[in-house]
Amino acid sequence: MGDNSHEPRQRRLPQTYRVMIDLLVVWLALGGLILLGLGAALVRRSGARPTMGRRLAGAREVRVGELLDLSASDPLPRRAVRVVGRIRCAEPIVTGQGDRLVAFHLDVEVAGAAGGWRGIERMRETRSFELWDHDASLLLDPALAAEPLVVLPHVWTGSVDELDDSYQGALARVVAEQGRVERARATTRMLSVIDRLLVLARVTRDAAGEVALAPPRGGFIVSSLELDDAMRLLGGPRPRLLLAGSGALIASIALLAAAAILLVLELVPS
Repeated sequence: MGDNSHEPRQRRLPQTYRVMIDLLVVWLALGGLILLGLGAALVRRSGARPTMGRRLAGAREVRVGELLDLSASDPLPRRAVRVVGRIRCAEPIVTGQGDRLVAFHLDVEVAGAAGGWRGIERMRETRSFELWDHDASLLLDPALAAEPLVVLPHVWTGSVDELDDSYQGALARVVAEQGRVERARATTRMLSVIDRLLVLARVTRDAAGEVALAPPRGGFIVSSLELDDAMRLLGGPRPRLLLAGSGALIASIALLAAAAILLVLELVPS
């Protein structure tokens, strides 16, 4: 009689534990996914570009002359490198203020009282140039650059009434779709012929076997700033949001990993 009274309890315990583990896995996975979405949203709102910063900072720095010293039998770098050099361009873009540029990026946006910026103009003008140092030069096309250019932007903000007449058609379309707009901003990013550049690029050989620069996945990452300054710029204007978002992403990975481990342990036969 004593043995029979304990047998049902012995069968129920494993099932109870299995249900508890299943619930724990679900809650851990759900919490991980919520933190993942929250972290990604916070990083995006911070204005940071962590992927660009990580790729630019993590690459090996080389001079143009070092690359052209490679013989036909020398292996090329397997990963993208950070090439340092200055700009030489025979036919730069000349602005009304006399600036001589190889890249001019302009974004004009408008927003209503509730926020939510919407672009009404996106201008991209570039000139191919030679990236050079005292030893050699390599051709580079900034039209293949990733965005944004890692430069100090010039930002104008004001009322939509201050925009010139060329934007009236675009403004009318935005108003028809989302209602009244009140604010405007224009963000300009430029590469000048006097800039010293850092360029994340792949090193390849052209049809003639000569060393050349090619864009890595996503395009060249081009900076006119020193590396430390570029990292601060790519960290965004809201470092606290970036820190909170990064913490949330790390916590989400920990929760999802714990859920996966529990699930595997449950499936492994005892």
